Order: sequence, then structure tokens, then C-alpha cells
Amino acid sequence: MKCPFCANPDSKVVDSRPDKGGAAIRRRRECESCQKRFTTYERVEEMLPLVCKKDGRREHYDRMKVISGIKKACEKRPVSLEDIDRMADRLELRLQESGEREIPTSLIGEWIMKELHGADEVAYVRFASVYRSFKDISEFMVELQDLLKR
Repeated sequence: MKCPFCANPDSKVVDSRPDKGGAAIRRRRECESCQKRFTTYERVEEMLPLVCKKDGRREHYDRMKVISGIKKACEKRPVSLEDIDRMADRLELRLQESGEREIPTSLIGEWIMKELHGADEVAYVRFASVYRSFKDISEFMVELQDLLKR
């Protein structure tokens, strides 16, 4: 595994254990060149459906894009990185269980909003405002009113 500090290709595993959810193996590594330590995660490569974009393009599912979007919505909110990882894990499980070969981004966005609604309402509104591309304040207010009704 390449060292993120000095790019040396050689490192050794110092500690290895399952992550909290049991879906991955967490490994502490030490670079053999600079002796700095870093963490890697090993997980099973699952067959996830292709993601159909709004413009018709198809892409492979990218966990880091999902996590990045959730992190932006949760910025300065009391949502831990572990919570965000669990949201991404649940989303991936749902994608696998769907049995679909292709899945639209609109459905993925809806699933993320459900996850955020349960985690933090402010993060939910932030994500919804970008995801749904509100044209004006009235559309935003409708979403807020729906949120207050729940």
C-alpha cells in the first residue's frame, strides 16, 4: 500500500481488526520509509448497479461522491463521520438489494434525503435544496412546511 505521506510503495500492517459495522477490515499501517502510520480499510467489492445521470450518461457507483455530498450537507452539524459511513453503507445495501442493473440518480438522491431526514433536519434541508434545485423561496418553503408536518 502506497504511503500517503511519502508515496513509498512499501508499508507493513501493524494492527488489523473489523470496523464497527463489520463490513470492512480496518488496518493500521506503517510506512517502511518514513515510519509514519496511516489507516486503510478493506471491504468486499460488491456488484453495484450503474448510476444513470440526469443527462443520460451512465457511471459506476462512487461511494466517495455520496459521502462527499452527505459531508457537505452535514458541515458544522452534530453528525459524526461514523454516522455518515453508516448512511453510505445502508445506501449501498439498498442498491444491492434492489437487484437493478441500472438505477437513476433521482432515486439515490431520495434515499440519501431519507437518511439525512433521520439524522439531522438541517442537513436534510441543505441536501434537498441542492438536490431539488429550488428555483425560488416558495419551493424552499414548501419543503420546510412538509418537514414540519412530519
